[in-house]
Amino acid sequence: MTDDTQQQTEPVTEPPITESVPPVVATPDVSSGSASQAQAVEARPRSNSGRPFRGGPRGGRGGGPGGRGPGGRGPGGRGRRDGDVPAEADYEEKNVEVARVTRVTKGGKRMRFRVLTVIGNRKGRVGFGLAKGVDVALATGKATTQARKALLTIPLVSETIPHAVDAKFGAAHVLLKPAPKGTGIKAGGSVRIVLELAGVPNIVSKILGSSNKVNNVKATFQALKKLRLPITKTE
Repeated sequence: MTDDTQQQTEPVTEPPITESVPPVVATPDVSSGSASQAQAVEARPRSNSGRPFRGGPRGGRGGGPGGRGPGGRGPGGRGRRDGDVPAEADYEEKNVEVARVTRVTKGGKRMRFRVLTVIGNRKGRVGFGLAKGVDVALATGKATTQARKALLTIPLVSETIPHAVDAKFGAAHVLLKPAPKGTGIKAGGSVRIVLELAGVPNIVSKILGSSNKVNNVKATFQALKKLRLPITKTE
C-alpha cells in the first residue's frame, strides 16, 4: 500500500422533484346556458348599425282610456274645454289694421307685420287679438287665436244695449248709447266693425280724442265690459 490514501466517494443522491398538480375544480355545464344566452342575443332587437340594443325591451304607451291612442288622446286624457276655443264656422273675422313694424337690432333692421283682428258670431259674442309675425298670414293666425281665447258676451235689451257707457284707452275716448229699433249702427271706423261682428242691431257711438284704431278698439271693448242687464224687481 502506498502513502496515498484512497478516498472513497459516496454517490450523492438528489431529492426527487415533485410536480405540483393544481386541484381539480368542478366546472358547471355551460352548454345549456351558452345556448340560451345565444338565443337571447339573437332575439334582442338590433339598431340600424347591426349591434343589439342594450337593456331590455321598453314598455309601450297604452292605447286604452286615458292613454294616447292612435288618433290622439283617449277618452280619459286631458282635452281642451268646449268653451275655450269656439268652432271656426260660427265666427267671422276681419282685419281692422295691418301695419309693418321695424325693430332696429344689433344685426340690422328686422321687419315684421302687426295685425289687429276682430272676430264675432253676430249673436252677442265678440273678441279681438293683436299679434305680430314675419308675414301677414302668420300674424293673422296668432291674432285670431288670441281673439278666440278672449271672447266677450254683450247683453242686449230690445235689440240694443241696456244703457249708455263710455271708456278711455290712452288718448282714445269712445261713447256708446242705446238706440230705438230701426236706427241701425251709427258708428264709424274700427268701432263699427266691433259692433257689427258683435251683432248689436241698434246703437249710436261717438269717437272722441285719438283716431288710433288699436286704441279705439281697446276702448270699445272696455266700454262693452261695463254693460249690465237691468235688475227687475219681483213682487
